[in-house]
Amino acid sequence: MLEHLAAGDSIDDLLSEFPDLERDDFLACLEFAARALHLRSQHLVLG
Repeated sequence: MLEHLAAGDSIDDLLSEFPDLERDDFLACLEFAARALHLRSQHLVLG
């Protein structure tokens, strides 16, 4: 999902392409990625 979004596809584009998914699925993916990056950046500062 993130690769599609990074390539410029919108959530609406992806909802059409993946009809089994809902907008909340994409938002959850974005939230997960943001948290993962935040945790990684904290680890790099501590390391």
